[in-house]
Order: sequence, then C-alpha cells, then structure tokens
Amino acid sequence: MTTPTAAKALDGIHHVTAIAKDPQVNVDFYTGVLGLRLVKRTVNQDDPGTYHLFYGDALGHPGTELTFFAWPRGRRGSAGAGQWVAVALAIPPTAVSYWLDRLRALGVDHHAPAQRLDEDVIALSDPEGMPVELVAGPDTGEREPWRPWALGPVPPQFQIRGVHAVTTMAASPDETAAFLADRMGFRLLKDDRRRLRFGTGPGQSGALLDVVLAPARSRGSVAVGSIHHVAWRTPDADTQQRWFAALNASGVPTSPVIDRFWFHSIYFNEPGGALFEIATDGPGFTVDEDAGALGSRLVLAPWLEPQRATIERALPAIHLPTERDTDTEGRPMG
Repeated sequence: MTTPTAAKALDGIHHVTAIAKDPQVNVDFYTGVLGLRLVKRTVNQDDPGTYHLFYGDALGHPGTELTFFAWPRGRRGSAGAGQWVAVALAIPPTAVSYWLDRLRALGVDHHAPAQRLDEDVIALSDPEGMPVELVAGPDTGEREPWRPWALGPVPPQFQIRGVHAVTTMAASPDETAAFLADRMGFRLLKDDRRRLRFGTGPGQSGALLDVVLAPARSRGSVAVGSIHHVAWRTPDADTQQRWFAALNASGVPTSPVIDRFWFHSIYFNEPGGALFEIATDGPGFTVDEDAGALGSRLVLAPWLEPQRATIERALPAIHLPTERDTDTEGRPMG
C-alpha cells in the first residue's frame, strides 16, 4: 500500500486560518497590536461576499501566515474535541519583556509567562476570543524564510517570527497520534502526560503540532473566535500530488486539488475531526502585487474579477493603522 510517509515529509506549517467577526477589529489587533503585516486583502473564494485577510512577515512567507475569514453575522464558537484550539507564535527569547510591556501598555489581557515544554508562553486571546500564544524557546528567534516588516509598529528585533506550533484537542489522543505518525509521518518529540508534541520536517519551531486531551464535554463548535483549519507546507504541485495519492490510497478521504491562486490546496480531516490542509509554497503573494503594495487594496483571484463590482458593494471598508504611537525603541507610549 502507498502511504503518505512515502511522500516527501511536510516542511512545517504553511498557515493557520481562523474565523473573525469584525474585519476592522481583526486588522487593528493583528497589525496594530501584534505587528504582523496585512499581506493580502482578498475574499473567501467559497463565499466571495466576505473578506479573507492574510497576515505574515514582510512578504507573507509560508510559515509566517495567519489568515482570517471575516463573517460579520457569525455566531461565537466554542472549544472542544475535534478542533484546533490554539495557535502559538514565535518570538525571540530576548523579546519576552518587550511583549509584556507592549501588551500591558495597550491594555491587552494576558497571563504572565508560564513554562511549558522548556518554553516561555505568554497566553492571551484576540478581541473575538481566539486563544493566541507568544512563545519564546531555544529556536524561536530564527526562521527561514522570514523578512521583517520595516514599517510595522514593532521593531524588527522583537517581531513575531511566524507560527511556532498549533494545538488540537482530541477526545481520543491515541487515535489522533496514530494518524499523525502512520498517515502523516509526524514524529513524537515530547510527552509530558498532558500534552503530546509532534514534529514534521525539521521538527523545530514552525513545524510543531501539540495534542491535548479534551475534557469530558461536547465537541467543539468551529465559528467566530475559532481556528478553522491548519495548512502544512509542501514545496510544489508534484509533491502535493503524491500526498493526495498516498492519502487516498491509505483510506483518508481527501478533496481534489483546489487552485487558490497564491497556492494550491488539498483538505482532509484527522479521525478526531480537526481539518488539515496541505498547501504548496508558491507561487506566493507577490505574483499579483508588488512587495511594497501588499495588503493595500482588494485583490481578487482572476476568476472572481468579473464579479468585482458586486463583491466590493458587499464588503465593509477597512483601513490599516496609520499611526505609530511608540517611543524610539518601539514601546507604546502613554
């Protein structure tokens, strides 16, 4: 039998997609507070009357991307079994004090750093309740590819380096763990009895997946404030096709390859229910915009351009934060 482990190992996390309600609140937090760059202002290709916003480093490199579907009429989700429940973002080990000062000055509720798996974790939630973690560990300060956003509100030496890890909650962790190892080629790296940490590719920051046991309650509900899916990196269409064939051959129902214009995607669920995507690294976000203009205007995939007038009428206006109320070292003033 062909198995996914016969394909080239996944290179790490490509992006994490979550669900927001208010697109302006979302932009203000992820750009204005966390200092990520809005690298693509587009629409949900399956629901073109709503935004799909992409954040990342200066160029939106795979592995640095957080993306959001904005559903203004969406209901609030709830955490539980069968879903992704947290995203951890990598910060340099020397940036912990900076981020504590910044979050405090901006009035963002957060927890003091806690030790977990030899890492310092600052836990907080975005304005719509999605759990976000800022994590400093031995390898969180280095990331390739990564490019600092020179015009952002956070100085380059303190900027988020990309997605560090993702966490899924499982009612049957052993079943999820077996799927990750046998079908996806992940390796178990750490087990502290409360959390299983798996890695793919280099098994370092940006290529980590944690599994935690769901408490005895109903399954989670994926809606506003929830993570919709996690995408994993593969370098090109040929490797992605091998994954598609191997997953299907091993009995994992998998979507056809879907052209997202900036990358190509396949989707499937692990046995507990969490939604996976495998996405190609390219062609990337500069295929239709200059690097300096990323995120500054509404961009549509070519097949949606005939609908532009209708789409634009349906979307609320959003704007990027324009003021940098920081001192000379980037710390918020006031």
